[in-house]
Amino acid sequence: MRYEVSDEQFETVNVLAENRMIDGENTLRVVKGPEKLMRFDENTYARLKDLTFHNGIIEVKMLSRLLPDAPDFARGFIGIAFRISPDDSEFESFYIRPTNAMTDDPVRRAHGCQYFSYPGYTFAYFREYGIDGYEAPMNCGLDKWIKLKAVIHDDTAAFYLNDSKTPVLTVSGMKHGADAKGSVGFFVDIGTEAFFKDLVITQEESK
Repeated sequence: MRYEVSDEQFETVNVLAENRMIDGENTLRVVKGPEKLMRFDENTYARLKDLTFHNGIIEVKMLSRLLPDAPDFARGFIGIAFRISPDDSEFESFYIRPTNAMTDDPVRRAHGCQYFSYPGYTFAYFREYGIDGYEAPMNCGLDKWIKLKAVIHDDTAAFYLNDSKTPVLTVSGMKHGADAKGSVGFFVDIGTEAFFKDLVITQEESK
């Protein structure tokens, strides 16, 4: 199902969201709210109203820019949240760091995209404990439309960028388990001006 990307269709959670025209197309602009401005991997998204998603495919086009006052450690963080609980206390997420694809630093390039699970399982948690498999390199930069496709089934998720036939990241054993359900949202983090359009969600029929 294709969803209208409009501020009337979304609830904001620790972000500011507004309709914005880009090249004659309707988009939703999302920026992080000041209450969690300098905290990473938090519940900061515009969440689609009246949706319960379990398994299926989420597709969206997204564009990331750095805000004029973005700190040095901003990376243009942009992505999706999914299986968001009704009280916003739990969700899964995937996002990219476009500036990491634009540097010659091999360490930063290795951290091009990220899965995290709220609360607790942040990028900092995985790195602190040396847990691999939750981030990977990618090649998408700032200020360009990027197509993201997430294929979600039970506790596994595969994430594809720009119609690639190979996922940029596959996560097995998502932290909230195979039965988690909830809404879908547009995720943004520190220093990012994020734009989203062309949201399509295909729900997998329950067996």
